Amino acid sequence: MNVLHNSSQIRYPIGFGQTVLIALVALGLTACSTPPRTKPATITDRSTPVASAPAQEPVPPGFYRVKRGDTLIRIALDNGQSYRDIAAWNNITDPNLIEVDQVLRVKPPPSTARVVTKPIEPIKPADSKASTDKKVATKKVEEKEVAPAEPKADAVDPPIKLSWPAKGKVVEEFNEAKNKGIDIAGKMGEPIQAAADGKVVYAGNSLRGYGNLVIIKHDNTYLTAYAHNRTLVVKEGESVRKGQRIAEMGDSDANMVKLHFEVRMNGKPVNPMQYLQ
Repeated sequence: MNVLHNSSQIRYPIGFGQTVLIALVALGLTACSTPPRTKPATITDRSTPVASAPAQEPVPPGFYRVKRGDTLIRIALDNGQSYRDIAAWNNITDPNLIEVDQVLRVKPPPSTARVVTKPIEPIKPADSKASTDKKVATKKVEEKEVAPAEPKADAVDPPIKLSWPAKGKVVEEFNEAKNKGIDIAGKMGEPIQAAADGKVVYAGNSLRGYGNLVIIKHDNTYLTAYAHNRTLVVKEGESVRKGQRIAEMGDSDANMVKLHFEVRMNGKPVNPMQYLQ
């Protein structure tokens, strides 16, 4: 009897498999009752504008802000001026050194303005460095009063009459977007002639894409440009007459022997065919 009585109090040991099962059930219950911890999502405020560089002040009429890659020759051509005049108006001693964002006067100053005279260094060939971000020290120069060389900036000249600068066939017509002048085919060494009376304001090869180039200023409104020459026979500052030989036809910086001829009115390319007679 005692044996039966005591058997009701016997405790059976729990096996290993049962222990694991109980542990898994406990973990499952815990997982169901407690949500897993996750990293909170990153919130980006897209309403905040991105900081940008401060806007530049507009350049007043008669001035130009230098851009990367500009050269003084290009700026002068695009504004119908001599690069030497622009250098003088802006106290530039070395025309090869201009700065990005530098503001240059590109129209004649008032007749009462003081003009600083100084020697101008020669322009380097086209493979030289263009405008630079680096600040350049300038030399002290002596100032003196000189008579104004330019008439008033708003002077208007009558339409110019031009003679043909070369004999040959026009192989490329004027297109303001693609070709800022006309191209005249010819033979190597044929004469290139001044289309009208004027003064040579540039003779060299520092303007990329033009090769050996002559630019003649005829008045305050009109310039003509003669590009891709083999040889130049005039110099800067020289006065020329209509029909005078100024160069020999060539293929410098071109894919064929030709003359690229441009007419600029206040620096803007215009169709030469409107002026040629």
